[in-house]
Amino acid sequence: MSVLSATLDRVKPSPTIAVTNKARELKAAGKDVIGLGAGEPDFDTPQNIKDAAKAAIDRGETKYTAVDGIPELKSAICAKFKRDNGLDYTPSQVTVGTGGKQVLYNALMATLNPGDEVVIPAPYWVSYPDMVLLAGGEPVIAEASSQTAYKLTADQLEAAITPKTKWLIFNSPSNPTGAAYTADELKELTDVLMRHPHVWVMTDDMYEHLVYDGFEFVTPAQVEPGLYDRTLTVNGVSKAYAMTGWRIGYAAGPEQLIGAMRKVQSQSTSNPCSISQWAAVEALNGPQDYIPTNNETFKRRRDLVVEMLNDAQGITCPTPEGAFYVYPGIGGCIGKTSAGGTKITDDETFATALLEEKGVAVVFGAAFGLSPAFRVSYATSDALLKDACARIQEFCAGLG
Repeated sequence: MSVLSATLDRVKPSPTIAVTNKARELKAAGKDVIGLGAGEPDFDTPQNIKDAAKAAIDRGETKYTAVDGIPELKSAICAKFKRDNGLDYTPSQVTVGTGGKQVLYNALMATLNPGDEVVIPAPYWVSYPDMVLLAGGEPVIAEASSQTAYKLTADQLEAAITPKTKWLIFNSPSNPTGAAYTADELKELTDVLMRHPHVWVMTDDMYEHLVYDGFEFVTPAQVEPGLYDRTLTVNGVSKAYAMTGWRIGYAAGPEQLIGAMRKVQSQSTSNPCSISQWAAVEALNGPQDYIPTNNETFKRRRDLVVEMLNDAQGITCPTPEGAFYVYPGIGGCIGKTSAGGTKITDDETFATALLEEKGVAVVFGAAFGLSPAFRVSYATSDALLKDACARIQEFCAGLG
């Protein structure tokens, strides 16, 4: 008899982590590999945030903290939600976890019963369905195609909701597509949700500050105040503040839900790293002027990648509104054979052949629930992006 839980048979390892690890292994073996799989900024954490962490160490802030966050950080989070989103929360409505992923997982573990359904728009971040499965729920995938710019329509959301629906997981700007919803587009979805009072909303706003071309970010409880009492608004410091390794995510919502999430965390990891929490206080309360500067760099990279990928044979690459990903479709490549002799039957064989023949690591679209496509993270240098896109062009030109 296996010692492993049968629950593990319901889930799979993270494909994005697998791609990143594979690229690292090939590099370590001396291969010329460009990794476009990792979802983290290549910028260093701003100096004021690092200084705040050092000061916290010098002050001796190295002990256990409250399970779900120090008071100073919860206050900073409340101020952030008021300042950026017009949302009023008290510290008792706030939780802090070891990254946004833990916050999402805690919420699902605290609320899902066997048979409960969670609506997840596709393309989706790879972890959403598997976290639902681990928590005993059932993911219900609602596909948003390139014809709607990878955004879910009101009719699609309505069709996905059943009496068993517990949550909608909503991510804008999106990982993997970079698609972001305008206030009007989001209002159409919140109108549907207002007709279904048993459905709660779990937002993933991690890429809130990474938007371009004058786009104005909005979050569901901001667009529809009627959803406030059944919305968990999730965010973090990883992306906008280049703090992926610090592992701080947070959320605000109804006190009963926050208390249940605290209970889950108290019996798993307990408090997030104390030093990271103090660094996050500075990130949220300190200067924000580097965010638009970083965004200018990201926008330039986005435009470079979109243009070069659209010049590749068989690829169509939409221009996203935010995040630091593009999600090009490869319908024109399916059924062909690579120069190295690989039959391109789907986006996974495309990505594998691209890595093996041209040394470019991307994540195949099936991992995100919508094929045929692949995800590129452009959170790396212009020079590497140009090289990688040129290799993709060469690879596609060699398909026959």
